Order: sequence, then structure tokens, then C-alpha cells
Amino acid sequence: MQLYNTLAREKQPFTIPRDRPVTLYVCGVTPYDTTHIGHARTFLTFDVLLRYLRWHGAEVRYCQNVTDVDDPLFERAARDGISWQELTERQVAQLQADCQGLNLVPPTYFPRASAEIGAMIPIIERLVELGHGYVVGGNVYFSVRSDPDFGKMARLGYEELLATANQRGNNPLDPHKRDPLDFVLWQTGKPGDPTWASPWGPGRPGWHIECSAMATKYLGEQIDIHGGGADLIFPHHPCEIAQTEPVTGKRPFVHCWMHAGLVWLDGEKMSKSLGNLVFVRDALRAHGADPLRWYLLSEHYREEFDYHRDGLGPYERFAREFRQATEARGGTASSLDLTRGFDELRAAMDDDLNTPAALAVLHTMIGDTLAAAAEGRDVERATALLREVATMLGFRLAG
Repeated sequence: MQLYNTLAREKQPFTIPRDRPVTLYVCGVTPYDTTHIGHARTFLTFDVLLRYLRWHGAEVRYCQNVTDVDDPLFERAARDGISWQELTERQVAQLQADCQGLNLVPPTYFPRASAEIGAMIPIIERLVELGHGYVVGGNVYFSVRSDPDFGKMARLGYEELLATANQRGNNPLDPHKRDPLDFVLWQTGKPGDPTWASPWGPGRPGWHIECSAMATKYLGEQIDIHGGGADLIFPHHPCEIAQTEPVTGKRPFVHCWMHAGLVWLDGEKMSKSLGNLVFVRDALRAHGADPLRWYLLSEHYREEFDYHRDGLGPYERFAREFRQATEARGGTASSLDLTRGFDELRAAMDDDLNTPAALAVLHTMIGDTLAAAAEGRDVERATALLREVATMLGFRLAG
């Protein structure tokens, strides 16, 4: 099996360990506006990976976090006149319902940042001791100049790194920073925002440190696979690397970094700021889980996906035919053998989860099964193989 490692910018062999579980960490949501199709595509990518690893016999320990300590959440709660805790509960419940509706395997661990701050503080303290962090006025920053490999994953020059970070919440004008690109490990709270006690005074953690703490707490100091959307290629994931490896003393922090391409809507980038989100609950209500899964898997996970509201028609038909093929009853004539197709499907999945190729093979297998059944051929082994594929890829085969 080969997986594309974003840090190395190449496909690399992934060998399933037989003496321990595979560890998988996926960056989750900030729970203030969930769950949209962009979330769904990312989580679906890793759901299929998890299922395929399990199909190969692996045990998988899967951690997906909830970033419930973040400015957008606090701002939305203030706007709506409710507590941030109430907003979090409401949105996490919606997220879980949407994931269940899409037939996603629940994570083994589902920690919330607000409950894990006790694990973040020792990491920050150690970074300060090692000279990677510095304290100014109740804030703690990571010095990017202390890490010669900082930002390597992004393959960008300093000015491009800074511009990208600024677009994603960095404040280059913070007078406490030694370098405009330095990022926050701990910060004093804004008036009205929640704060937690720390050695540097009341405040809250920075965004990046949250995932380092939760990943290492639940999965260990080195992780097999760490994933998320392509927007995390910088700054979030390079910041995780920079702040984790000095503390653990183990490199690499992650053996394989995987990123799902971003989602567009009818040719325009889908984003909260533009207000052009398609919510999973609405798509499920209109089309059902299996057509939506097939549609979102019809492009390779690393490619950007242009979602069209009227684009699911063919996939509704494919899902219906899939169910019909698994329920087909033929006769006693020559048995249909789908072994070759199944081997081709597996080869596609082994090639960095090439789901478009796998689904193309599956479509042929479905057609062959329906045709053979109509001709009175024995399709018992064929339907069993199709049901195995359904389990592998997470299709419910529901009416």
C-alpha cells in the first residue's frame, strides 16, 4: 500500500504494523458552523482509509479533535447571545448526527481542546526551557527562527509563509513578537472570553498547541498518519511539527502527512466567509448517504472538488444499482467470477486511495452482476464480493 506524504511530496510505502495499532489523527472542526461538505469530504477520506486498513486486518486507533477554544467560536456565541459551551454542545451534536448519517466510523478518541489544557501547559513550559518559546506580558510565543526546518512542508519562502499565516489568523503587528511569523503558544484572554489558569497568568492556548497535546496524549509521541484539509499544510501542521519534536525528542512526529483537497461550490471556493456552504444534513436529506459518499469519492482525495448542487443524479442511480446487484438472484448457469475486478479495485485502493479508479471498477462489477443475474447465471459469489466492497468503502446499501 502506498500513501502520498505531503511532507516528502511523494508516494511512500505504508506497512501495517502487526504488533500494535495504526495511529491516525485527523484535525477536526471549530464547532460554530458545522457540518458542511468540506468537512464531510475530509472526514470521508479518512473514514475510507480507516475502513481499508481494517479490511487489511489492522487495528486502528483514531483520534479526531474538537477545537472549542478559538476566536470564531467565542465570537459566534457572543453574536448569538449564548454561552460558548452551549454553542459547542449544539454544534458537536450536529456534527455527530451528520457523521452518523454519512456512515462514518466514530473516532476512538474525540477530545475537546477545552478539556485538555492541562496537557498543553507542560509542553509550552518545556518549549520555553529549550529556548524555542519566549514569554512577554503573559503571552508565550514560539520562535520560528529557533527551528531551521520551520515550514518545510509548505515549500514556500519566508514572505509567502508570512502572507499565508496572516490570511489564517496570524497577527504580524503584535509588538510582543520577535518575528512577525512567530506563533502563539499561550495568550492572555480578550475581555469577555473564557480564560484558564497558567504559569503566565489567566489566558488560553494558541490553536496549534492544542493538536500537539491531544495527538501525543491519545496516540503517543510518534504517529503513523496525521491528516486534515489542504488548508492545514500551512501554518497549522508545520507548527505542530515545530513544537512537538523538540519536546518529545523523537523525529519524525508523524510518519505520513495526508491532506484532502478543498471543496468548491459551482466553480467558486466554498467558505464560511463567502456564506456559500452546503451543509451535510441538507445533502443527506436530499440524496441519502450512499449517493453522497460515491459523489465525494469520485475525485481523488488530494484534488480540489467542485461540488455541484445538481451533480448527484448519476450517483443516486449508481447507489441504487449497487444495492440491486448485492440483492441479485440468478440461476444455476455458469458462475460469474468477479475476482479480477476485485483485484483491480484493491490495486487502485493500494495506490494512495485511488477511489475514482476503484469506483470505476466497481461500476463495471455491478453491471456485470446485474447482467449475469438477468441471464440466469449463478451470482452468489459475485454478490458476496460486492457486499465485501460495500463494507470496505462504507456503503450502507440502504433503500
